[in-house]
Amino acid sequence: MKKKNEIDLAPFAALCREVTGAGRYEEMKKYYSHSDVTVYEHCLAVARRAYEKGVKKRRPVDIRALVRGALLHDYYLYDWHDKNKGFRWHGFKHHRFALANAERDYDLTDKEKNIIYSHMFPLTFWCLPRSREAWIVTLADKRVAFAETMKKYKRKKKAEEQKNERP
Repeated sequence: MKKKNEIDLAPFAALCREVTGAGRYEEMKKYYSHSDVTVYEHCLAVARRAYEKGVKKRRPVDIRALVRGALLHDYYLYDWHDKNKGFRWHGFKHHRFALANAERDYDLTDKEKNIIYSHMFPLTFWCLPRSREAWIVTLADKRVAFAETMKKYKRKKKAEEQKNERP
């Protein structure tokens, strides 16, 4: 039995299958985002968080565009940690690579394009989110990225504490 505040994830799962089963989406499992989290895992987490926020909104939200844009927001398909391959300034550039790859592999609406292109706002202050959905994804991305990064530092701190406790 469904609880009062429980969210139905069936539409979310169907939209995820639509995107993850096409294009080069599986390739994102090879690349890491924040800490030890793959880009694939990161995008799924952002999409789920955005979906949960979207269905709770009192105003109407285009759930399809929201989830698809969130799933594709980091569809850049390269290892940005390798500075020798010319991927400097990743934070300022990857939204363009993600959008170009997504346009090549998927049929996107203008709203989905803006979600992908603007998700790094305010770092890329010239790429303004132009819809409620783009704002939701932008904020979900920041929240998920922060949590993923903090998890790494918490693990590191715990390991150091355990190391110092040994006689």
